[in-house]
Amino acid sequence: MSGDFWSLLTPPEQEQFTRRSALRRWSRGEVLCREADRSDWVAMLRAGRVKASSHTAAGGEVVLAVRGPGALLGELSAVDRAPRSATLTALEPVTALVMPLAEFEAYLQAHGRVAFLLMRLLTERLRDADRKRVEFGAQDSTGRVAARLVELAERFGRPDGDAIAIALPLSQDELAGWVGASREAVSKALGVLRSAGWIRTSRMSVTVLDLAALRARAGLPG
Repeated sequence: MSGDFWSLLTPPEQEQFTRRSALRRWSRGEVLCREADRSDWVAMLRAGRVKASSHTAAGGEVVLAVRGPGALLGELSAVDRAPRSATLTALEPVTALVMPLAEFEAYLQAHGRVAFLLMRLLTERLRDADRKRVEFGAQDSTGRVAARLVELAERFGRPDGDAIAIALPLSQDELAGWVGASREAVSKALGVLRSAGWIRTSRMSVTVLDLAALRARAGLPG
């Protein structure tokens, strides 16, 4: 599924989702919702990327995920009606179809297949969270950076000859918050991966030159 929920819907299911929703736009840096909010909507991301993050008691930011076009946002609160579990922030200009929770419940009741897809989505995200917990215990910061670059390349990368280009709207501080390391450790890890000839970096972008080597360094299956 890889976070692309929209592409799994049939044209009639997409049409009904659109009919029940309103189109909203956010600028880069705008917050769609905040952790612990009780906002009552789900959203289907149509353009742009967002980061899901949480804040520690000490005030630090932990990036939980990056979501792109096709991703369903707010699905946990739609299921349990609990407050938001993360803050969603636009990493670039974002467009989304926003549906009130009452409409979403009616939509799921009318489309049982979509309810099953939602269950699959929640299971996939639970497995991903479990995998990242294992990764944090088993990998050093360079391995964790490599794993996130593999994820970004596979989800958002575009071919660039024999390489994969990733337009990366994340600062090094945000990437550090995603891999659970300091900014200095992330900068060092990127330097190690550059020296190995596996990536090339420029401002707000990374080009993956050897995806297989990155996967191996991250301890990911080939």
